[in-house]
Amino acid sequence: MTADAVVVGAGHNGLVAANLLADAGWDVVVLEATGAPGGAVRSAEVTAPGYLSDLYSSFYPLGYASPVLRGLGLDRYGLAWRHAPDVLAHVLPDDRVAVLHRDVERTAASLEAFAAGDGARWRTAYAQWRPLADRLVAMLMTPFPPVRHGLGLLGALGAGDALRLARRLLLPVHKLGQEMFAGVGGRALLSGCALHTDISPDDAGSGVYGWLLAMLGQQVGWPVPAGGAQMITDALVARLAARGGRVVPHAPVVRIATAHGRALGVRTADGRAWRARRAVLADVPAPALYLDLVGPDALPPRLVEDLTHFRWDGSTVKVDWALRGPVPWRNRDAAGAGTVHLGADVAGLARYAGELSAGELPAHPFLLAGQMTVADPARSPAGTESLWAYTHLPFRTRWDDGEIAVQVARMEAVLERHAPGFGALVAGRYVAGPGRLERENPSLVGGAVGGGTAAAYQQLFLRPVPGLGRADTPVDRLFLASASAHPGGGVHGAPGANAARAALARQRPVAGLAYRAAVRAAHRAVYAGAAPEPPVPSAGRPVEETARPVSVGDR
Repeated sequence: MTADAVVVGAGHNGLVAANLLADAGWDVVVLEATGAPGGAVRSAEVTAPGYLSDLYSSFYPLGYASPVLRGLGLDRYGLAWRHAPDVLAHVLPDDRVAVLHRDVERTAASLEAFAAGDGARWRTAYAQWRPLADRLVAMLMTPFPPVRHGLGLLGALGAGDALRLARRLLLPVHKLGQEMFAGVGGRALLSGCALHTDISPDDAGSGVYGWLLAMLGQQVGWPVPAGGAQMITDALVARLAARGGRVVPHAPVVRIATAHGRALGVRTADGRAWRARRAVLADVPAPALYLDLVGPDALPPRLVEDLTHFRWDGSTVKVDWALRGPVPWRNRDAAGAGTVHLGADVAGLARYAGELSAGELPAHPFLLAGQMTVADPARSPAGTESLWAYTHLPFRTRWDDGEIAVQVARMEAVLERHAPGFGALVAGRYVAGPGRLERENPSLVGGAVGGGTAAAYQQLFLRPVPGLGRADTPVDRLFLASASAHPGGGVHGAPGANAARAALARQRPVAGLAYRAAVRAAHRAVYAGAAPEPPVPSAGRPVEETARPVSVGDR
């Protein structure tokens, strides 16, 4: 079986890559280990009949704003978006609520209630964001270094404001909130948004995540696909099929065939060989690609050593509930929000992150919750609610069921405290701890949903390991297309798009020669020399546990 390109994994990044290659006239086949495409962009009825749950990811500000997904025209293949009345509510321990609304004046009024002048401060922050938004989002989603968009942003800002922006991008969100707002409302909105990642509010670089998600929420909202997250996947699959591409389920890849430093194709678990005339693109985590599918013997020793320092993001436990009625919030200001943050104020978020860093189960977990029927009424019967919540755990590859049960009980206690009577409304419940998440989607190693930590030391040209921050790998014609590649986790399609563009650039008759020479020279510079003594096992994952077959698509 032969195709121009073989894509390993039918997560959304793999499907984006396949679509862009098909647009260029390539014959593309996508091999998916599980029985269904989508990776972490899927939906199903798992709590009770008639209640639709997004199994993994759910709200999509980055997906909605993404020039990659927007450029695919997925609305022509059934994708439509829905917005909750309010974007986000942060419920504080005393039940005060800070609300982010797509109307900037309503957001400002909510924050003004926490501190005089914070409404004006929010309007100013948003006014500063608007001229930067398109260039900044485009810069984040292109290969590093983002020369064209970076120069455009520099030209728009000037040297002084560019340096101020650079400082803001490096600030811890705790410090950024103190600089931007006098009251706890605005600070909580920023910090809660930053905690969608695995990094602490006191970590350098956490500010950019809080600022980016909050500002996108103000600009475009945090929408959901009408009919569930599955609609994104279905639209990508339908678009690919219309261009002659195909997705093959139950086809776990166990080896990428290489010769003379070049990827030739793959072999699946059933023994079939799939030849790639032009490229292999892998929508799998970086350790799985390099250590399992390619194998250390075919890689530079320095790269193999660097992979022992690869860090996963935290483990996750997610719970879906079918509720017989709306969430009975003590403060009704939370009732209209699609996403709700609760369980901690700014100081509590720091304590929560500290417990995670120490490897402890937080006694008072911070919850990120989604009121799906509020956002999309078709998700459950009229007058009911399809609710989910998740919380972070320290990263581990093995969890005891009892530990997960304890944390789920703590999550439900948080909800009961802020929404008395919540438990009495539960008609069904579905718990996805780290083990279940990984069993159902092997790319979610240990329940880590981001493809690797969002910490600054594993971003840009350091993602997934020190190198170029690009999709190219030391194996010619092999490209990393997963969230382990720059710019990382989230449903926006950038890693898949970057991999497809790199594969196309590699094949250009004349320019491709210069491209290949530049990539080889860069890899020689990065990976030159012999590896030192055998490394100490990674704190993120023991070396002996790293090698494992994984071929389902990444988030």
